[in-house]
Amino acid sequence: MTVGLNAFLTVSGLLFAIGVFGVLLRRNTLVIYMSLELMLNAVNLALVSFSRYNATPDHAMMDGPVFVFFIITVAAAEVAVGLAIIVALFRKRGTVLVNEMNVLKN
Repeated sequence: MTVGLNAFLTVSGLLFAIGVFGVLLRRNTLVIYMSLELMLNAVNLALVSFSRYNATPDHAMMDGPVFVFFIITVAAAEVAVGLAIIVALFRKRGTVLVNEMNVLKN
């Protein structure tokens, strides 16, 4: 039994939807950040799935995995910068809740 493209895209869509709802409904910056990473991984899964199922037996396509490699590289840099910003805001304000961060007002 093989798993088809529809199954991978369904899982990718569900992961992306969970990430969107996490960004929209949560107020904790760390949870919002994890939801953004979940959305990135959902896109990675879709790219690899399309690459795998669009390949012919004679020619294996590496476009999807190459894009995923670059996305993971950018996500690693994003994690470093994003967590540094969150830690700096926590040290300044003492909270990680989005509603209580009004840094630009002061």
